[in-house]
Amino acid sequence: MLDLHTRTLVKATAPVLKEHGVTLTRHFYARMFQHNPELKQIFNQGHQNAGAQQQALAGAVAAYAEHIDNPSVLAPVLTLIANKHVSLGIRAEHYPIVGHHLLASIREVLGAAASDELIAAWAAAYGQLAELLIAEENKLYHGAATANGGWSGWRAFKVGRKVVESDEITSFYLRPADGGSVPHYLPGQYLSVRVAVPELGMMQPRQYSLSNAPGSSELRISVKREAANSTAPAGMVSNVLHNDIHEGDLLDVAPPMGDFFLHQERTTPVVLISAGVGITPLLAMLDHLLQQDSPRQIRFVHACRHGGVHAFKQHVANLSAEYPQLHSLIHYETPRDNDQAGQDYQHSGRIELAAIADSVLLPQADYYLCGPLPFMQAQKAALLAQGVPAKRIHAEAFGTGGAGV
Repeated sequence: MLDLHTRTLVKATAPVLKEHGVTLTRHFYARMFQHNPELKQIFNQGHQNAGAQQQALAGAVAAYAEHIDNPSVLAPVLTLIANKHVSLGIRAEHYPIVGHHLLASIREVLGAAASDELIAAWAAAYGQLAELLIAEENKLYHGAATANGGWSGWRAFKVGRKVVESDEITSFYLRPADGGSVPHYLPGQYLSVRVAVPELGMMQPRQYSLSNAPGSSELRISVKREAANSTAPAGMVSNVLHNDIHEGDLLDVAPPMGDFFLHQERTTPVVLISAGVGITPLLAMLDHLLQQDSPRQIRFVHACRHGGVHAFKQHVANLSAEYPQLHSLIHYETPRDNDQAGQDYQHSGRIELAAIADSVLLPQADYYLCGPLPFMQAQKAALLAQGVPAKRIHAEAFGTGGAGV
């Protein structure tokens, strides 16, 4: 534990970090990449260009300063970060580099306000945070490396099959190029995949949820092609995967990670609520429950724009017809003329839980949410309004930080 004086100094900077944290983190990343350009390939350069990574780090640093008296409050966030770090290959030797540039950035951005005493306090605070994360990450690395079929770092996988699931989503079935087996994972976890991005001239990693149930001889990711729009450029890695990666090609893959997964030890009902490509981790949960002959009642609620972008439509429909414990409700926000109401989808418009509560809400159920951040926030608010306890609501955290729900 840090001494009281150190904690007081760090905590006093929390308001400043909340207000000016993005300025600090923007300066930090620019500084680090200038002096250590080899780290660029570890970080998502799309998030860097959009400013999402800077915002996420600013929030994390401010939260750490605010809770410096009791960092255990941040345990769920640290677990999320540790899983992400391991999936990207961030190791103990990277922390001194990050710490050096973070402290230098604090001094350079805050100027005269960054006294030697304050910098020393932040150095101690960063050292404590690094120790917490390194310890958690070492456990994850050890578990991944020693699991049956496991490994540490990057491993070559061959694309055995490439299957178009919708106008936007394509699945990649991956088998170890070395002929070995794949490890068990928890339904809901993700893989990091690394590819060369020609426009950047470097490798880039991305995380994609495993969309099939564990226990297979191959891993499946289902990737949405991120097209350019008025607010964001085209996804660099998703378009390489869709356009340039074919059956028989090799991909660098990191071990399965993630702290969003099905609570398999429970016997209570399960409600899976997704939008768009958010269907992928929930599909792994659904398939796992049914393959294990679980008697748990399941509600599968999914929303997408229309039938053209509705991935795994027939698969879920077939499961719904086969398993009496499963009931699915599909929403099309803007159905096309050839989308059949009652067959392709049950409701038009967005998911309004209050309107379908009688069909979806089940006593003592666990609710799993995955989709765009505003979608998850809206669904959590709706569940809370219906009296669902917060501890029964679980949300995936895509992107650069927590789900914020």
